[in-house]
Formats: sequence, structure tokens, C-alpha cells
Amino acid sequence: MIDLHCHLLPALDDGPATLEDALAMARIAVADGITHSVCTPHIYPGLYPHTAAVIAAALTGFRQELQAHDIPLAVSAGADIYLTPECLSALSDGRYPTLAASRYFLLEPPHHAVPARFLAQIQDALQADFIPLITHPERLDWLDETHYPWFLQAAQAGAWLQVTAGALLGGFGRHAQRWSERFAAEGLIHVLASDAHDPHRRRPELSAARARAAQLLGADEATRLVVDRPAAILAQRPPQAVPAPPGLTRSLPVRRPPGGLRRWLPRWDRPRGGRRAGAADDA
Repeated sequence: MIDLHCHLLPALDDGPATLEDALAMARIAVADGITHSVCTPHIYPGLYPHTAAVIAAALTGFRQELQAHDIPLAVSAGADIYLTPECLSALSDGRYPTLAASRYFLLEPPHHAVPARFLAQIQDALQADFIPLITHPERLDWLDETHYPWFLQAAQAGAWLQVTAGALLGGFGRHAQRWSERFAAEGLIHVLASDAHDPHRRRPELSAARARAAQLLGADEATRLVVDRPAAILAQRPPQAVPAPPGLTRSLPVRRPPGGLRRWLPRWDRPRGGRRAGAADDA
């Protein structure tokens, strides 16, 4: 399995404070069947003002530690990028990293306040040929029947949705579990990820959530959540190269915002930060 959202790098954010804890998390991931983790520390202006260069340097050192401790976990760079007006420009000029140097990036909405221009910023990113992977919508305090259609609209336009493995199992409370099950029942989840932060309470594990997803969606779709679609991102494949979630292949009701939010298929030959999207860079 591949974990696209994991706070694994030590002493960068609210993830592991020490190298020992980070290595313990890596061992847990391997024991759970995870072969590749994308290390995604928070980028949050004013609190975690990291850049792609800072994260790449931290990843290089951590990869060396994994090798020195004989932990067979492949790692790549990314970031859990908080939604701000400047995040698109920072992605475009390379200050913020995408997931493993692809066109996909983790986009974290505010947890407690309804964001302004949410769908407009999604559309802006899609038009710039980035694919937002919206993180843990099921855990947002403001998610309700009024705002749930926003995520359907975003997914229909071309954004991807990432649900937290622990939320599907009830680890984040009833609100998050209920909404994660709703996203699953309506076939809107693209990816399951651990969003792990430590080796104790928020561990880097996917297997139990994969089993639960198999009960809800079938074994094939559960595999796509933790293997096929994450692998497509690592391979820098376009979204249409893998099967869409089942809810996006059938007609579902949607309330569109004024002006509409249309489906956007990115051009995969456009360079990011002066480089072609297909250029290899795992640092």
C-alpha cells in the first residue's frame, strides 16, 4: 500500500518530535503493509512556513536514517498545504511541493471556519493544471448538508478527495465517521491515507481501513484507494488513467454555484517551476 499523507519527518510540525518516534512510525507502516509513504509536513503560513527546499533537505536526511536502520520504506516529498490565497502561486513557482513532484498536491481546508472562495480556488488550481487532493473533508467542523455538495462539485470538476483511514474506523469521533461513510456510500473517495502524526494515537496504518472500505465498496475499489490511485500519482499519470470513484461515473444531483464549476482536464506537458511535469524528482 501507499500512504500519500503522513507527517513522518521529525521536528518539522506537529508530527514526530524526535527521530526515534519517526523511525518507530516507519516500522509501524512497514508492518502494516505500507511500502511507500509521502512525507507531508504542514505548510501553514505563520506557524509552519516550510518550503519545498526545506522539506527536500529533511527528506534526504530521513531517507538516510531509514537505510541506516534497515527499514524498507520508500519515501517521497510532499506537504499538507493549508488553503490560502497565495498557495497556487507558491505551487507554480516551486516554493511549495506537490506530491512526489507530480501535478497533484494536498490541499488542507480550514478545520473550523468556512473558507471564502473555496470552489473558486479549486477551479483556479485545476485551470493551472494542478490536481488538488482535498484532505480529510470528513473531519471539518463546518461540514454539513449545506456544504457537502461543495465537495461533490469539486470532485466533479476534477479535484480528488482524501479521507482519513482512522475516520472511517471511528477514530476521530462520530461526526467524522458518519461523513466518511457518506463519502464512501456515494462513491466519492479517491484516496485513503493515514494522516499519521505519531507512533501512538495517530499511527501510519491503512490495512484496517482498507478492509472496512472493502465492506462498503468492494475489494477492487478498496485497492484503488490505497494502491492504484496513489501509484498513479507517484508515476505522474493523469487522473483519467485510473478508474474514477464509482460515484463520479454515474449521475448524481449537484447544486452548482453561480457561474458554474466545470470539469477541467489538465495538460500534462506543462512545466511546474520551470520543469516538465514528467521530470523525475523524488527528493
